[in-house]
Amino acid sequence: MKTIKGPAIFLAQFMDDKAPFNSLDGLCKWASELGYKGIQIPTWETRLIDLAKAAESKTYCDELKGKVNSYGLEITELCTHLQGQLVAVHPAYDEMFDNFAPDDCKNNPKKRTEWAVNQVKNAAKASRNLGIDVSGTFSGALLWHTFHPWPQRPPGLVEMGFKELAKRWMPILDIYEDQGVDLCYEVHPGEDVHDGVTFERFREATGNHKRVNILYDPSHFVLQQLDYIQYIDYYHEFIKMFHVKDSEFNPTGKKGAFGGYGDWIDRAGRYRHPGDGQVDFKTIFTKLTEYGCDVWAVMEWECCIKSPEQGASQGAPFIASHIIQATEKAFDDFAGAETDDAKLKRILGIK
Repeated sequence: MKTIKGPAIFLAQFMDDKAPFNSLDGLCKWASELGYKGIQIPTWETRLIDLAKAAESKTYCDELKGKVNSYGLEITELCTHLQGQLVAVHPAYDEMFDNFAPDDCKNNPKKRTEWAVNQVKNAAKASRNLGIDVSGTFSGALLWHTFHPWPQRPPGLVEMGFKELAKRWMPILDIYEDQGVDLCYEVHPGEDVHDGVTFERFREATGNHKRVNILYDPSHFVLQQLDYIQYIDYYHEFIKMFHVKDSEFNPTGKKGAFGGYGDWIDRAGRYRHPGDGQVDFKTIFTKLTEYGCDVWAVMEWECCIKSPEQGASQGAPFIASHIIQATEKAFDDFAGAETDDAKLKRILGIK
């Protein structure tokens, strides 16, 4: 067994033009004062990190790490969710996902994809320069528009989709292998890798590449009505990152999993602050500890009701209260006794 590290916080949703949320120093001071021990950095935020420089300069990474450490914090992981999304974009989503790309890549899907691939590769090198062994991302999606099988999918479509997805990711994964960094895909609706079956399909398409791993976030599984506890039983060996985010699913006679095109507040399935939804975090922390998952417990704020400031202030003590100090002793050790083969045979009644 292994004790989960934490509490930590993902900074993406807290970025703002106002202090202290507009700089790395401001956010580090704020997070430290709230009781966090780690920060997860969104690499698309240039106010937090120069990703290209971090990929090339160990000196820059040492300085960055030193700055974060000076606040009593660690950098838990670098994340490339927005860039990873752009590795594989179906044309139907081109215009909306252009929002994630720099201006000189907009309206140019080929250039946008090349930029995204380079960004995710840089995150592998930057992680190594920072001494971090894992990084989080999204898989992107070529098949998502076909998740409901109507109209009927022609034979071979899904296989071709995952083959193409793997083709795009293999050169990236090989860089992660070279750098000794695991790439953890956040299993998430809207991505081609969104549950257990699709994770297995993707791994198989990549030849079971050893760097393909999981960022586990149970909130996404509540919305899919997937057993997020048993998911750990199936995939614990691949779970290398962990987002602590809650959600709830309250269907009515008018709306269910598809949500009726409603905004988050109006959907049957919606994200909540940890402890305010339906996720059984007590069992999750127990399972992850029992299986020895070496992860940081990182709070992600995406609540449709509670403010980010209140969520952040409550997140650190919530996580701290759930972290289990893994025991190195058995509770009945005191009752043990010295033994030998002869004694064991006498107990069993054998000669």
